[in-house]
Amino acid sequence: MPWDEASCTPLGSFWEGGADCAAGEIVGDTQIVKDAGHPEITLVAAGLQFPEGPVALADGSVLVVEIARGTLTRIASDGRRDIVAELGAGPNGAAIGQDGACYICNNGGFTWSRDADQPRLVDLRPPVDQGGGRIERVELETGRVERLYEACDGRRLAAPNDLVFDAHGGFYFTDSGKHDEFRRDRGFLYYAKADGSQIQELTRELITPNGVALSPDERTVYVSETVTGRLWALEITAPGKIRAAGGLAEPIGRLVVGLPGYQLFDSMAVDSAGYICVATVGNGGISRCAPDGGSYEHIPLPDPITTNICFGGHDLRTAWITLSQSGRLVSMQWPVPGLKLNNQTVPSSTGAGPPERREFDRIGGLSADPA
Repeated sequence: MPWDEASCTPLGSFWEGGADCAAGEIVGDTQIVKDAGHPEITLVAAGLQFPEGPVALADGSVLVVEIARGTLTRIASDGRRDIVAELGAGPNGAAIGQDGACYICNNGGFTWSRDADQPRLVDLRPPVDQGGGRIERVELETGRVERLYEACDGRRLAAPNDLVFDAHGGFYFTDSGKHDEFRRDRGFLYYAKADGSQIQELTRELITPNGVALSPDERTVYVSETVTGRLWALEITAPGKIRAAGGLAEPIGRLVVGLPGYQLFDSMAVDSAGYICVATVGNGGISRCAPDGGSYEHIPLPDPITTNICFGGHDLRTAWITLSQSGRLVSMQWPVPGLKLNNQTVPSSTGAGPPERREFDRIGGLSADPA
């Protein structure tokens, strides 16, 4: 689906200097994206069972959750894979906490079919034996799994999807909800402490919230909605607090972008320029959105169910992306560094390190360097 909106930045502007290769050309283990003039993508691992939640580690390996397999899996730079933990149900999002453990959003499970050993998502409705969603903590060294949260204020979590840690050690997470033939759950945004001692609802005025990320100055939490194809910016007033809003006359936050046509938003990461890079389903790829909503562009990828992205490498210019329908983890060089996450350790290098989190203005533009 081509982008024909007036607000769309031309594809070539972001990817100047990309390889001039034929569409779909295969070069060794590297597959070229559909449009000539775009960068190469490298196949890191295949045969994964609906991968999501990539986390780049300092040793060059990448953690992913395999939703259909119910595992947290570590993939080495040479493609070797090891099961870190058997989680069951539907591990959906992952992030590293201040203690070095991996925290998991588990959606409780979906309904799947299998075709030649590759799972295919049939329905987002829970299976009959689904007991609800949860937040889990995994010790990477031992694989020990601890359940931190299964409810908030006496209400069972439905389908936790994605999470992001702030500088204070707590984390924001989305709950997409479940649906049946007649109704759909409200979507929630929560904030929780990593020690399991406190969880609080921030809003229930979202429709299938999915990805969540923080602006570089942590004054804004971004939330993507899947079925609406919208990206929202919610103002953070204090750690774990957002400005109350919502209703017909006052939306839940500032609408950054709403995609035209049939395009669904999934999970996201923020780059060092403050742009929000959102995995896009239907029109498979990454939508790179300006924080002020002034422009966006689409980077196409060879899977209609492109679900997540993270940044890593010594300069944070390597983007790892999950192509879930085809069961692949791929990497590509991003023209600008990604934003270093809280609790992220990057590989050592003799060169200059990645940019640190820097002060951004209220609409997300990079402020002038200090004198």
